[in-house]
Amino acid sequence: MAASVPNGSPTVSSLATTVPVQAVLFDIDGTLCDSDPLHHLAFQELLLEIGYNNGVPIDDEFFIKNIAGRSDVEAAQNLFPDWPLEKGLKFLDDKEAKYRSLAKERLVPVKGLEKVVQWVKDHGYKRAAVTNAPRINAELMISLLGLSDFFQAVIIGGECEQPKPAPYPYLKALKELEVSAQHTFIFEDSPSGIRAGVAAGMPVVGLVTRNPENSLLEAGAALLIKDYEDPKLWAALDEIDREEAKLKASA
Repeated sequence: MAASVPNGSPTVSSLATTVPVQAVLFDIDGTLCDSDPLHHLAFQELLLEIGYNNGVPIDDEFFIKNIAGRSDVEAAQNLFPDWPLEKGLKFLDDKEAKYRSLAKERLVPVKGLEKVVQWVKDHGYKRAAVTNAPRINAELMISLLGLSDFFQAVIIGGECEQPKPAPYPYLKALKELEVSAQHTFIFEDSPSGIRAGVAAGMPVVGLVTRNPENSLLEAGAALLIKDYEDPKLWAALDEIDREEAKLKASA
């Protein structure tokens, strides 16, 4: 995906079209930290307690297809189509409490996170975390990762008109940071999150943390990276730096 930028430079990648960059937005689960295995374990243990799937633990394929990246309402409906929604959501609440206890002991950042965080800070870009996780989870993860002072806003999908894959959480982040979609890009790891970012009008970098590459591309990811040390990411960020420098030189 390439386009010309206003200063007349040759075609650049979709990330560089956001120059001059105003903000960078991050999902949390699977994007800042590889938390899906902990969510999976929490679901697995609680589902076994109620005899779900005849006592057979849910596997990765089931977790990715029915739970990962989805809102609590969607996950509850996928897991318990015959239950009243309120009962399914209560199970999800119990699962989140189980997840938090696991996260306190085992949560680790995605490789290279500290490096990209420093890049964003060095450039003075605004930044927000945008997630479908409950606020209590989001703030815990941000704190455990040492990023409480990094984010200027934390947007919760459940507190918006609709959660991801609807664009509202990302649109709310733009409003709170007072920036435009044309000058902002996103880091995401799920098809749901990528669709939300694309629908909000921004290029999205997809992290291949757990979800299949083709599902991220189909959702509209502008660039796929393994983690924040991926050379493809730094080539794109270097291109942003070059375009920023050109813009300043022509001013």
